[in-house]
Amino acid sequence: MPSIQKRTSGDGKLAYRVLVRLKGYPTQSATFERLTDARQWAQQTEAAMKERRYFKTSESKKHTFGDMIDRYLKHIEKSKPKHEQDLKIILKWWRGELGDCVLANFSKALVAEKIDKLGAQKKIMKHGSVKFLSPARINRYIAALSHVCTLAVNEWEWLEHHPIKKISRKKEPRGRVRYLDDKEREVLLLACKGSKNSFLYLIVILALSTGARFSEIINLTWRDIDFSRKVIILPKTKNGEIRVLPLAGHALDLVLEAGKSTHEESDLLFPSPHNSKVPYDIRTAWEAALRNAGIKNFRFHDLRHSAASYLAMNGASLAEIAEVLGHKTLSMVKRYAHLSEAHTHGVVARMNERIFGNG
Repeated sequence: MPSIQKRTSGDGKLAYRVLVRLKGYPTQSATFERLTDARQWAQQTEAAMKERRYFKTSESKKHTFGDMIDRYLKHIEKSKPKHEQDLKIILKWWRGELGDCVLANFSKALVAEKIDKLGAQKKIMKHGSVKFLSPARINRYIAALSHVCTLAVNEWEWLEHHPIKKISRKKEPRGRVRYLDDKEREVLLLACKGSKNSFLYLIVILALSTGARFSEIINLTWRDIDFSRKVIILPKTKNGEIRVLPLAGHALDLVLEAGKSTHEESDLLFPSPHNSKVPYDIRTAWEAALRNAGIKNFRFHDLRHSAASYLAMNGASLAEIAEVLGHKTLSMVKRYAHLSEAHTHGVVARMNERIFGNG
Protein backbone atom coordinates (compact mmCIF):
# COMPACT_ATOMS: atom_id res chain seq x y z
CA MET A 1 0.00 0.00 0.00
CA PRO A 2 1.27 3.52 -0.75
CA SER A 3 1.99 5.80 2.17
CA ILE A 4 1.84 9.60 2.12
CA GLN A 5 3.88 11.66 4.55
CA LYS A 6 2.95 15.25 5.32
CA ARG A 7 5.93 17.57 5.64
CA THR A 8 6.49 21.24 6.39
CA SER A 9 9.47 23.05 4.92
CA GLY A 10 11.53 25.71 6.67
CA ASP A 11 9.49 28.50 5.09
CA GLY A 12 6.23 26.95 6.31
CA LYS A 13 5.08 25.41 3.00
CA LEU A 14 3.34 22.03 3.08
CA ALA A 15 4.53 19.11 0.94
CA TYR A 16 3.40 15.50 0.57
CA ARG A 17 5.97 12.74 0.11
CA VAL A 18 4.64 9.52 -1.39
CA LEU A 19 6.25 6.09 -0.88
CA VAL A 20 5.11 3.11 -2.98
CA ARG A 21 6.39 -0.29 -1.88
CA LEU A 22 5.70 -3.51 -3.77
CA LYS A 23 7.52 -6.82 -3.54
CA GLY A 24 9.97 -7.28 -6.41
CA TYR A 25 10.36 -3.54 -7.02
CA PRO A 26 12.57 -0.90 -5.40
CA THR A 27 10.63 1.64 -3.34
CA GLN A 28 9.40 4.51 -5.48
CA SER A 29 9.01 8.01 -4.09
CA ALA A 30 7.93 11.44 -5.20
CA THR A 31 7.02 14.76 -3.53
CA PHE A 32 4.04 16.98 -4.38
CA GLU A 33 2.67 20.30 -3.21
CA ARG A 34 -0.95 19.12 -3.38
CA LEU A 35 -2.41 16.09 -1.62
CA THR A 36 -4.65 15.36 -4.63
CA ASP A 37 -1.62 15.04 -6.93
CA ALA A 38 0.16 12.85 -4.39
CA ARG A 39 -2.79 10.43 -4.15
CA GLN A 40 -3.21 10.29 -7.93
CA TRP A 41 0.49 9.53 -8.50
CA ALA A 42 0.42 6.86 -5.79
CA GLN A 43 -2.57 5.09 -7.37
CA GLN A 44 -1.15 5.23 -10.90
CA THR A 45 2.31 4.08 -9.85
CA GLU A 46 1.03 1.16 -7.76
CA ALA A 47 -1.28 0.05 -10.61
CA ALA A 48 1.56 0.25 -13.15
CA MET A 49 3.84 -1.80 -10.89
CA LYS A 50 1.20 -4.48 -10.39
CA GLU A 51 0.63 -4.68 -14.13
CA ARG A 52 4.41 -4.83 -14.72
CA ARG A 53 4.35 -1.57 -16.66
CA TYR A 54 6.24 0.60 -14.22
CA PHE A 55 9.73 -0.48 -15.23
CA LYS A 56 9.44 1.21 -18.60
CA THR A 57 7.75 4.25 -17.16
CA SER A 58 10.46 4.73 -14.55
CA GLU A 59 13.23 4.22 -17.12
CA SER A 60 11.75 6.92 -19.33
CA LYS A 61 11.96 9.32 -16.38
CA LYS A 62 15.59 8.47 -15.71
CA HIS A 63 16.93 9.19 -19.20
CA THR A 64 16.91 12.12 -21.58
CA PHE A 65 16.59 12.17 -25.35
CA GLY A 66 20.30 12.99 -25.47
CA ASP A 67 21.10 9.86 -23.45
CA MET A 68 19.15 7.81 -26.00
CA ILE A 69 21.03 9.27 -28.96
CA ASP A 70 24.41 8.81 -27.23
CA ARG A 71 23.66 5.15 -26.49
CA TYR A 72 22.63 4.57 -30.09
CA LEU A 73 25.80 6.19 -31.43
CA LYS A 74 27.88 3.88 -29.24
CA HIS A 75 25.79 0.96 -30.50
CA ILE A 76 26.49 1.65 -34.17
CA GLU A 77 30.18 2.25 -33.50
CA LYS A 78 30.43 -1.25 -32.05
CA SER A 79 28.25 -3.05 -34.59
CA LYS A 80 29.18 -0.97 -37.65
CA PRO A 81 32.52 0.80 -37.09
CA LYS A 82 32.45 2.34 -40.57
CA HIS A 83 28.82 3.34 -40.45
CA GLU A 84 28.10 6.22 -42.78
CA GLN A 85 29.01 9.62 -41.39
CA ASP A 86 25.79 11.16 -42.64
CA LEU A 87 23.74 9.18 -40.11
CA LYS A 88 25.85 10.53 -37.26
CA ILE A 89 25.34 14.09 -38.53
CA ILE A 90 21.56 13.55 -38.60
CA LEU A 91 21.43 12.08 -35.09
CA LYS A 92 23.57 14.87 -33.67
CA TRP A 93 21.09 17.36 -35.18
CA TRP A 94 18.24 15.60 -33.35
CA ARG A 95 20.31 15.63 -30.15
CA GLY A 96 20.87 19.38 -30.48
CA GLU A 97 17.13 19.96 -30.85
CA LEU A 98 15.76 17.65 -28.14
CA GLY A 99 18.76 16.58 -26.07
CA ASP A 100 17.51 17.86 -22.70
CA CYS A 101 13.99 16.44 -23.09
CA VAL A 102 13.22 13.69 -20.55
CA LEU A 103 12.03 10.59 -22.42
CA ALA A 104 8.85 10.51 -20.36
CA ASN A 105 7.92 13.79 -22.11
CA PHE A 106 9.11 12.73 -25.57
CA SER A 107 6.12 12.72 -27.92
CA LYS A 108 4.88 12.72 -31.50
CA ALA A 109 4.03 16.42 -31.16
CA LEU A 110 7.64 17.32 -30.33
CA VAL A 111 8.94 15.34 -33.31
CA ALA A 112 6.36 16.90 -35.65
CA GLU A 113 7.43 20.37 -34.50
CA LYS A 114 11.07 19.62 -35.33
CA ILE A 115 10.16 18.13 -38.71
CA ASP A 116 8.38 21.40 -39.54
CA LYS A 117 11.58 23.19 -38.58
CA LEU A 118 13.55 20.94 -40.93
CA GLY A 119 11.15 21.72 -43.77
CA ALA A 120 11.60 25.44 -43.20
CA GLN A 121 15.40 25.29 -43.33
CA LYS A 122 16.77 27.04 -46.38
CA LYS A 123 20.14 27.42 -47.98
CA ILE A 124 21.16 30.41 -50.09
CA MET A 125 22.88 29.16 -53.23
CA LYS A 126 25.75 30.85 -55.08
CA HIS A 127 23.46 32.62 -57.55
CA GLY A 128 21.09 33.88 -54.85
CA SER A 129 18.45 31.19 -55.27
CA VAL A 130 16.92 29.57 -52.18
CA LYS A 131 16.99 25.81 -51.68
CA PHE A 132 14.93 23.96 -49.10
CA LEU A 133 15.54 20.49 -47.69
CA SER A 134 14.08 17.88 -50.04
CA PRO A 135 11.28 15.52 -48.91
CA ALA A 136 13.69 12.59 -49.35
CA ARG A 137 16.22 14.26 -47.04
CA ILE A 138 13.58 14.98 -44.39
CA ASN A 139 12.43 11.36 -44.59
CA ARG A 140 16.00 10.29 -43.90
CA TYR A 141 15.93 12.31 -40.67
CA ILE A 142 12.65 10.63 -39.70
CA ALA A 143 13.93 7.14 -40.56
CA ALA A 144 17.13 7.60 -38.55
CA LEU A 145 15.23 8.66 -35.42
CA SER A 146 12.69 5.89 -35.93
CA HIS A 147 15.39 3.22 -35.72
CA VAL A 148 16.73 4.76 -32.50
CA CYS A 149 13.24 4.63 -30.99
CA THR A 150 12.78 1.02 -32.10
CA LEU A 151 15.81 -0.02 -30.05
CA ALA A 152 14.72 2.16 -27.13
CA VAL A 153 11.31 0.43 -27.07
CA ASN A 154 12.18 -3.18 -27.94
CA GLU A 155 15.64 -3.70 -26.47
CA TRP A 156 16.48 -1.03 -23.90
CA GLU A 157 12.93 -0.49 -22.53
CA TRP A 158 13.59 3.21 -22.19
CA LEU A 159 10.38 4.06 -24.08
CA GLU A 160 6.97 2.48 -23.65
CA HIS A 161 5.59 3.72 -26.98
CA HIS A 162 7.15 4.42 -30.38
CA PRO A 163 6.23 8.04 -31.24
CA ILE A 164 7.77 7.98 -34.73
CA LYS A 165 5.48 5.22 -36.04
CA LYS A 166 2.63 7.72 -36.17
CA ILE A 167 4.66 10.33 -38.07
CA SER A 168 3.77 10.57 -41.76
CA ARG A 169 6.64 10.52 -44.24
CA LYS A 170 6.93 13.29 -46.81
CA LYS A 171 5.78 12.48 -50.31
CA GLU A 172 8.82 12.11 -52.54
CA PRO A 173 8.89 12.86 -56.26
CA ARG A 174 9.49 10.01 -58.64
CA GLY A 175 13.14 8.97 -58.68
CA ARG A 176 15.45 10.57 -61.23
CA VAL A 177 16.24 8.53 -64.34
CA ARG A 178 19.04 10.20 -66.28
CA TYR A 179 21.07 7.85 -68.44
CA LEU A 180 23.55 8.21 -71.27
CA ASP A 181 22.22 7.65 -74.76
CA ASP A 182 24.51 5.90 -77.25
CA LYS A 183 26.08 9.12 -78.54
CA GLU A 184 26.64 10.58 -75.05
CA ARG A 185 28.19 7.35 -73.86
CA GLU A 186 30.57 7.29 -76.81
CA VAL A 187 31.83 10.86 -76.35
CA LEU A 188 32.08 10.56 -72.58
CA LEU A 189 34.16 7.39 -72.76
CA LEU A 190 36.46 9.06 -75.29
CA ALA A 191 36.90 12.01 -72.92
CA CYS A 192 37.62 9.66 -70.00
CA LYS A 193 40.13 7.70 -72.06
CA GLY A 194 41.95 10.94 -72.89
CA SER A 195 41.98 12.15 -69.27
CA LYS A 196 45.24 12.80 -67.43
CA ASN A 197 43.84 10.61 -64.66
CA SER A 198 44.85 7.09 -65.69
CA PHE A 199 42.13 5.50 -63.52
CA LEU A 200 39.11 7.47 -64.74
CA TYR A 201 38.29 5.37 -67.80
CA LEU A 202 38.30 2.07 -65.89
CA ILE A 203 36.26 3.56 -63.03
CA VAL A 204 33.56 4.78 -65.43
CA ILE A 205 33.54 1.45 -67.31
CA LEU A 206 33.05 -0.41 -64.01
CA ALA A 207 30.18 1.90 -63.07
CA LEU A 208 28.45 1.40 -66.42
CA SER A 209 28.98 -2.36 -66.59
CA THR A 210 28.18 -3.31 -62.98
CA GLY A 211 25.88 -0.56 -61.67
CA ALA A 212 28.07 -0.24 -58.56
CA ARG A 213 28.02 2.93 -56.49
CA PHE A 214 30.92 5.38 -56.60
CA SER A 215 32.01 4.57 -53.04
CA GLU A 216 31.92 0.85 -53.81
CA ILE A 217 34.13 1.26 -56.87
CA ILE A 218 36.62 3.77 -55.52
CA ASN A 219 37.28 1.65 -52.41
CA LEU A 220 37.78 -1.63 -54.28
CA THR A 221 40.78 -3.72 -53.29
CA TRP A 222 42.40 -6.55 -55.22
CA ARG A 223 41.12 -8.91 -52.52
CA ASP A 224 37.56 -8.03 -53.62
CA ILE A 225 38.12 -9.48 -57.09
CA ASP A 226 37.77 -13.21 -57.73
CA PHE A 227 39.35 -13.72 -61.14
CA SER A 228 38.54 -17.45 -61.22
CA ARG A 229 34.80 -16.72 -60.89
CA LYS A 230 35.03 -13.42 -62.79
CA VAL A 231 33.22 -11.47 -60.09
CA ILE A 232 33.68 -8.55 -57.72
CA ILE A 233 32.69 -9.35 -54.14
CA LEU A 234 31.58 -6.32 -52.15
CA PRO A 235 31.87 -7.32 -48.47
CA LYS A 236 30.20 -4.18 -47.10
CA THR A 237 27.49 -2.39 -49.05
CA LYS A 238 25.07 0.42 -48.21
CA ASN A 239 22.45 -1.99 -46.85
CA GLY A 240 25.02 -3.99 -44.91
CA GLU A 241 24.95 -7.12 -47.06
CA ILE A 242 27.56 -8.84 -49.24
CA ARG A 243 26.95 -8.28 -52.95
CA VAL A 244 28.50 -10.07 -55.90
CA LEU A 245 28.97 -8.19 -59.18
CA PRO A 246 29.70 -10.11 -62.40
CA LEU A 247 32.78 -8.98 -64.32
CA ALA A 248 32.43 -9.48 -68.04
CA GLY A 249 33.60 -8.23 -71.43
CA HIS A 250 35.52 -4.99 -71.68
CA ALA A 251 35.40 -4.36 -67.92
CA LEU A 252 37.00 -7.73 -67.17
CA ASP A 253 39.71 -7.16 -69.79
CA LEU A 254 40.57 -3.76 -68.30
CA VAL A 255 40.74 -5.11 -64.72
CA LEU A 256 42.98 -7.98 -65.86
CA GLU A 257 45.26 -5.49 -67.62
CA ALA A 258 45.33 -3.20 -64.57
CA GLY A 259 46.28 -6.17 -62.40
CA LYS A 260 49.54 -6.59 -64.32
CA SER A 261 50.77 -3.16 -63.24
CA THR A 262 49.44 -3.09 -59.66
CA HIS A 263 51.52 -1.37 -57.00
CA GLU A 264 52.76 -3.64 -54.24
CA GLU A 265 52.55 -0.89 -51.63
CA SER A 266 48.75 -0.63 -51.95
CA ASP A 267 45.95 -3.16 -52.11
CA LEU A 268 43.59 -0.57 -53.59
CA LEU A 269 42.68 -0.72 -57.27
CA PHE A 270 42.75 3.06 -57.44
CA PRO A 271 45.31 4.38 -54.91
CA SER A 272 46.09 8.08 -54.60
CA PRO A 273 49.53 9.04 -55.97
CA HIS A 274 50.08 11.07 -52.79
CA ASN A 275 49.04 8.39 -50.30
CA SER A 276 48.71 4.79 -51.51
CA LYS A 277 46.50 3.92 -48.51
CA VAL A 278 43.61 6.15 -49.64
CA PRO A 279 41.61 6.14 -52.91
CA TYR A 280 42.35 8.55 -55.75
CA ASP A 281 40.20 11.70 -55.78
CA ILE A 282 38.81 11.76 -59.32
CA ARG A 283 36.36 14.65 -58.96
CA THR A 284 38.40 17.15 -60.97
CA ALA A 285 39.11 14.64 -63.74
CA TRP A 286 35.45 13.56 -63.87
CA GLU A 287 34.15 17.13 -64.14
CA ALA A 288 36.71 17.91 -66.85
CA ALA A 289 35.62 14.83 -68.83
CA LEU A 290 31.96 15.94 -68.66
CA ARG A 291 32.91 19.41 -69.92
CA ASN A 292 35.05 18.03 -72.73
CA ALA A 293 32.23 15.68 -73.76
CA GLY A 294 29.68 18.51 -73.63
CA ILE A 295 27.39 16.53 -71.32
CA LYS A 296 25.17 18.53 -68.98
CA ASN A 297 22.87 17.64 -66.08
CA PHE A 298 24.78 14.46 -65.33
CA ARG A 299 26.25 13.16 -62.07
CA PHE A 300 28.52 10.21 -61.41
CA HIS A 301 25.61 8.42 -59.73
CA ASP A 302 23.76 8.64 -63.06
CA LEU A 303 26.19 6.03 -64.39
CA ARG A 304 24.40 3.65 -62.03
CA HIS A 305 21.07 4.75 -63.51
CA SER A 306 22.57 4.21 -66.95
CA ALA A 307 23.58 0.63 -66.09
CA ALA A 308 20.08 -0.12 -64.77
CA SER A 309 18.49 1.45 -67.85
CA TYR A 310 20.65 -0.62 -70.22
CA LEU A 311 19.68 -3.77 -68.28
CA ALA A 312 15.98 -2.88 -68.61
CA MET A 313 16.29 -2.14 -72.33
CA ASN A 314 18.06 -5.45 -72.86
CA GLY A 315 15.30 -7.53 -71.31
CA ALA A 316 16.26 -7.78 -67.63
CA SER A 317 13.30 -8.06 -65.24
CA LEU A 318 12.84 -5.63 -62.38
CA ALA A 319 13.82 -8.39 -59.94
CA GLU A 320 17.06 -8.99 -61.86
CA ILE A 321 17.85 -5.26 -61.93
CA ALA A 322 17.18 -5.02 -58.17
CA GLU A 323 19.57 -7.91 -57.55
CA VAL A 324 22.35 -6.36 -59.63
CA LEU A 325 21.94 -2.95 -57.97
CA GLY A 326 21.62 -4.44 -54.48
CA HIS A 327 18.10 -3.19 -53.70
CA LYS A 328 16.10 -5.25 -51.21
CA THR A 329 12.73 -4.29 -52.72
CA LEU A 330 11.43 -3.58 -56.21
CA SER A 331 10.16 -0.11 -55.32
CA MET A 332 13.51 1.51 -56.12
CA VAL A 333 13.74 -0.03 -59.60
CA LYS A 334 10.17 0.61 -60.75
CA ARG A 335 11.45 3.85 -62.28
CA TYR A 336 13.04 1.73 -65.02
CA ALA A 337 9.86 -0.22 -65.82
CA HIS A 338 8.95 1.93 -68.82
CA LEU A 339 12.31 1.10 -70.43
CA SER A 340 11.52 -2.61 -70.48
CA GLU A 341 8.20 -2.27 -72.37
CA ALA A 342 9.55 -4.15 -75.39
CA HIS A 343 10.61 -7.04 -73.20
CA THR A 344 7.24 -7.07 -71.41
CA HIS A 345 5.40 -7.02 -74.74
CA GLY A 346 7.47 -9.98 -75.91
CA VAL A 347 6.63 -11.98 -72.78
CA VAL A 348 2.90 -11.35 -73.23
CA ALA A 349 3.09 -12.15 -76.96
CA ARG A 350 4.81 -15.47 -76.29
CA MET A 351 2.24 -16.34 -73.62
CA ASN A 352 -0.64 -15.60 -75.99
CA GLU A 353 0.94 -17.59 -78.81
CA ARG A 354 1.42 -20.60 -76.55
CA ILE A 355 -2.15 -20.52 -75.21
CA PHE A 356 -4.10 -19.48 -78.27
CA GLY A 357 -1.74 -20.34 -81.10
CA ASN A 358 -1.03 -18.14 -84.09
CA GLY A 359 -4.77 -17.73 -84.58
